[in-house]
Amino acid sequence: QVRVVESGGGLVQPRGSLRLSCTASGSVFAIYFMGWYRQAPGEQRELVASIGSTGLTRYADSVKGRFTISRENHKNTFYLQMNRLRPEDTAVYYCNVKHRLGDSEYNDWGQGTQVTVSS
Repeated sequence: QVRVVESGGGLVQPRGSLRLSCTASGSVFAIYFMGWYRQAPGEQRELVASIGSTGLTRYADSVKGRFTISRENHKNTFYLQMNRLRPEDTAVYYCNVKHRLGDSEYNDWGQGTQVTVSS
């Protein structure tokens, strides 16, 4: 059983900042992918940022230069620092952890945290 918990969402004004955290606990094996997704009302869930086991990061074009993903491996925790937020960043943000044990792969999601950017 794996538990993935996000925190740090909330209401922020345009051009403000928020930091999201995600921690995986329980039967977590070798993590090879940590990602932040978001889903706005009426929209599909999209990948915002990800970090692999080698530290390689990827970002959606819409957040490049504004968002930064980072991790603390020993805590199975990763973060999304969001700066210069825009109203269009408003969404529920989900963290996703992919891990493996031998030939078995696992894909676990958090429950989501709401981010609202509004004046």
